[in-house]
Amino acid sequence: MENPIRSVEVGQRILSKNDKVAEELRGIYRQNHMFVINLMSSPGSGKTTLLESIVKHNLLNFSVVEGDLQTNRDAERLSRFGVNAYQITTGEACHLEALMVKEALEKLHQQGALKEFMFIENVGNLVCPASYDLGANMNIVLLSTPEGDDKVLKYPTMFLCADAVIISKADLIDVFDFKIERVQKDLAKLKKEIPLFLLSSKNMESLQEFCAFLQQKKEQNYVSSHTF
Repeated sequence: MENPIRSVEVGQRILSKNDKVAEELRGIYRQNHMFVINLMSSPGSGKTTLLESIVKHNLLNFSVVEGDLQTNRDAERLSRFGVNAYQITTGEACHLEALMVKEALEKLHQQGALKEFMFIENVGNLVCPASYDLGANMNIVLLSTPEGDDKVLKYPTMFLCADAVIISKADLIDVFDFKIERVQKDLAKLKKEIPLFLLSSKNMESLQEFCAFLQQKKEQNYVSSHTF
C-alpha cells in the first residue's frame, strides 16, 4: 500500500516546481507587454466558440495556447480565422502545466506570433486545472447553462481561483431552467465580489462588454506594473 505521506510530499514538490516556472512566465509576459487569460471549464462549455466569436467580430487581437488530451481540432478551428494557435496535447494529463505553456510561448515567440492578449484554453476539467498556476494575469471560469446551476459549491477550488466567471450559452437559460441567482449566491459564499458575465455567441453586446472588461484589466495591469 502506498504511503499517503509520501504521496503528499511528491505532490507538493510537483506544485512547487510548477509555481517556480509560473513565476518565470509572469516575467516573460511583462517583458512582452502581454495580458494572459487562463480559460478553464468543463469539456464542451464553449471556450473555443467564445474565442471564435471574439475573433470573428475583431474585438481583440490575441494568440492562443490550446490544451487537449488529444487532437489539434480546436487550434485548427481558430487558425482558420487567422489566429496564431499552438496546440498542446497532454495525453492522459487532465490539465496544463506551467512548463508546457512556457514551451508553447517559446514556439509562438519564434514564429513572431505573440500578441497583446494571449488566451490559454486549458484542458476541459473542473478539478485539476485549478491547482496549477500558469502565471496568467486572470483566471476565468466558464459555466455553461446545460451543466446546471449547482456547480459552484460542488467545485469550490475552481471557482475560488477565478477572477471572473462566465455563464456561457446564456441564450439557453430558460431551456435548462438555469437560475442565475443561485450561481450568484453560491459565488458570494466563496468570494465577496467577482465579475459575472452572461455570454452567448449570438449576442454581440455581451461579447463587447466582456472584451471591454478585458481591455480595462489589461490597461490597469500595465499601469500597476509601471508604477514605482
